[in-house]
Amino acid sequence: MSNPWLKNKGDAERSRKPAERPIRAAEGAERGESPARPSRDEVRWYGFNAVLATFAQRPEAIRKVYVSGSRLRDAADLLKWCADNRIGYRVVDDADLERLTKAQHHEGLVADVLPLPVLDLQEWLDTAPATRDCAIWLDGVGNPHNLGAILRSAAHFGASALLLPASRAAQGISGAAARVAEGGAEHVRIVALRERPIDNLTILRRHGYRALATVVEGGTNLFRAELPDKTVWMLGAEGEGMDRSLAELADTQISIPGTGHVESLNVANAAAVLMAASFAATE
Repeated sequence: MSNPWLKNKGDAERSRKPAERPIRAAEGAERGESPARPSRDEVRWYGFNAVLATFAQRPEAIRKVYVSGSRLRDAADLLKWCADNRIGYRVVDDADLERLTKAQHHEGLVADVLPLPVLDLQEWLDTAPATRDCAIWLDGVGNPHNLGAILRSAAHFGASALLLPASRAAQGISGAAARVAEGGAEHVRIVALRERPIDNLTILRRHGYRALATVVEGGTNLFRAELPDKTVWMLGAEGEGMDRSLAELADTQISIPGTGHVESLNVANAAAVLMAASFAATE
């Protein structure tokens, strides 16, 4: 049986073996039973950098923590904060963490957290940077590893938002995507687009943004294009690419040149190249 919820860091360091009786860490904490699923209003974050980024940016969002014995020292500040704030945490073995996350790449730290807030397009624009900025508009990208890689690149290159169809935004960012993002998910706004693309484009243009759709061929060479100060990069789904009718609504169509040995870049790699170009234009 897994260790019960622990009260403080000293308990954590002494509790490599199951305790004889449960120790209560917080109101509502589990009392020695198997790790539970997150509640319906929580998401299970995993990956060391993902969880610590949430601790740094949104500590109030943390509801429960699971940690492996080998990570106690690395997670000491988080566990002390949990004890001080009556947030339950439990020391468990790797098998428990794999069962909790349904993944082997949990990196010894898991947390049930409140999901990232999702902003309406106008909400984001009201607080978006006034001068130079870039954001990513994803059309049909669903693979969590691609989504996580895009969030990681967005955080690295300073893209302020990820724009998603409302139905996709409502699903939130999964634990798998958060792990791949390596903490980047906490630094990028998640924005729900409106139903009609033309409405979104009209609002974006009103705020000084220009939409640049990425196409495999026929677009302006990215490295010869003059990029606007405020750019929204539009990228299509992993297999089908950008919807042609949507691409035609954009202000400009852009292609990333290459050898031609492969048809195109993976969507996450393409997003990184585009955001790097925007970042370079600000230097």
